[in-house]
Amino acid sequence: MKKAYCMQTSSPRQVLRDTFGYREFREHQAAIIDTLMEGRDAFALMPTGSGKSLCYQVPAIIGRGVGIVISPLIALMKDQVDALRQNGVEAEYLNSSLSAPEAAAVEGRLLSGRTDLLYVAPERIVTERFQALLARLTVILFAIDEAHCVSQWGHDFRPEYLRIAEVTANFPQVPRIALTATADPVTRKDILAKLDLAQAQQFVSSFDRPNICYQVHLKSQAKRQLLDFITKEHPDESGIVYVRTRDRADAIARWLTEKGVKALSYHAGLDARTRQIHQQRFIGEDGLVMAATIAFGMGIDKPDVRFVVHLDLPASVEAYYQETGRAGRDGLPADAWMLYSLADLVAMKKLLALSEADETFKRIRQRKLDALVAYCETAECRREALLAYFGEPYPSPCDNCDTCTQEIQTWDATIAAQKALSCVYRTGQRFGAAYLTDVLLGNENDRIRRWGHHSIKTFGAGRDLTRSRWLSVFRQLLAAGFLSTNTSEIAGFHLTEKSRQVLKGERRIRLRRDPRPFKAPRKARLREDLELCEDAGTRRLWDRLRRLRREIASQNGLPPYVVFHDKTLKEMALLRPKTREELLQVSGVGAAKAGRYGRLFLDAIGEGED
Repeated sequence: MKKAYCMQTSSPRQVLRDTFGYREFREHQAAIIDTLMEGRDAFALMPTGSGKSLCYQVPAIIGRGVGIVISPLIALMKDQVDALRQNGVEAEYLNSSLSAPEAAAVEGRLLSGRTDLLYVAPERIVTERFQALLARLTVILFAIDEAHCVSQWGHDFRPEYLRIAEVTANFPQVPRIALTATADPVTRKDILAKLDLAQAQQFVSSFDRPNICYQVHLKSQAKRQLLDFITKEHPDESGIVYVRTRDRADAIARWLTEKGVKALSYHAGLDARTRQIHQQRFIGEDGLVMAATIAFGMGIDKPDVRFVVHLDLPASVEAYYQETGRAGRDGLPADAWMLYSLADLVAMKKLLALSEADETFKRIRQRKLDALVAYCETAECRREALLAYFGEPYPSPCDNCDTCTQEIQTWDATIAAQKALSCVYRTGQRFGAAYLTDVLLGNENDRIRRWGHHSIKTFGAGRDLTRSRWLSVFRQLLAAGFLSTNTSEIAGFHLTEKSRQVLKGERRIRLRRDPRPFKAPRKARLREDLELCEDAGTRRLWDRLRRLRREIASQNGLPPYVVFHDKTLKEMALLRPKTREELLQVSGVGAAKAGRYGRLFLDAIGEGED
């Protein structure tokens, strides 16, 4: 049992209402806050947008001392601190973006006892200088954010996180909390072990993000598919497009811009100044699309991202969940939209096979890749499959994914699978899907004649199926482990033990029919719960409040959502408060913001009412 928490007189609910402007805690928030204030450790596994930060911010504001927040997100620290200061909270950050005089000023304010929260990167917390500073402070809690970074089995591994436990061990009476949005059981166990939190109280929320519509489509003409999706489903809305390489990010951004979509790129190959400008534009502007590698996004707290696209396969289900979780943080409808192809799967499997990592690492990574592919190929509810990966049951259907809103059919593909596998064997287990499909279709070209495969038994044996159907067969056989990829310099398919059972007639195969391109029902995007579309006056007020917010944000060098979230503005537009007391009843309006901006927004609401 740790030492009892040293409290001031405010209660958590008072801080929630007066500082942050909310009336009720969300799932687990109150219990986590109580755990920390009782001096005990906690582990919180909560989805993106569920309010993890309040779990350590509230007790740090209440306690007499400073809460240390360890975060890998240097790009986000300033935004987090700005948002807290807008709510009247004394917050600071220490990272490499500060000059020496600026860092010294922060340290001075810390030592004066005025600071509630300090954000710091893991690289800094392990330095002798910072540990000497800690020794002079009254530390009341340690919060380890993005805690999956401590695990080599999770995504975004950061070796600096492995030394955090060394530092916190010097403060045995200070409660600690580790927080993450994504961790399967293996990663979760690793986090607890590496951070010495085996005895921590664990809080695991539902992973469900009901406002996100999950979609996976077969990749054919990726750029054209992307453009159609953006222009038809999300015109003039903010979104992120994830790709695997830097060059591809630049190319997609240029192409979208040429097609009339406002777009920028973001990746580690850009200089720091350009990355900062692009990120700040994305945060501050409406309707901007960011084409990016996974270097972008962890430091983004933008609540109104309406879509996240994966043009290439993500690294794992955890990475996919984390990246798609950047959509719809405000709780309004959003899309997680992915394109997937046989070539993507072959490339991922080949990279893994050629990796120089040890066999344990490769085995776990293979299992994670298999889980991702199974998610892509499922004929069942995608939400059910996604949540099942994290050990959470879901009563499908969800009616908000592509497999639930269209009929997915399967067919007995045993004979087709036998033909495909036999073709792989008879051609020497050295060719890919395109060549093998030509053989099965009987397309006698120069390459096939050169290899002599126009005379083998399987040449022309597949004329009963179309080319696209054969490519689907090969994709699904590879995904299900009936084929493996060649790890030599010559790309090609190999048979596996599972495939031999099919060839011998000992196992039957059912495959899914590739569905037609899916378009989510427009109803899901109308945001009817906001009741804004029907009332022209409310819509005009909503637009007026957004303009005012944009002006205030620009004048103060802030992202618009730091002033007020969309949800707060929409509630203002619906309730039309006339006094400060009524304004304080709007969700997201605390005392500090009411004092700073209240009169401006009340005047805007009052315009045109007479």
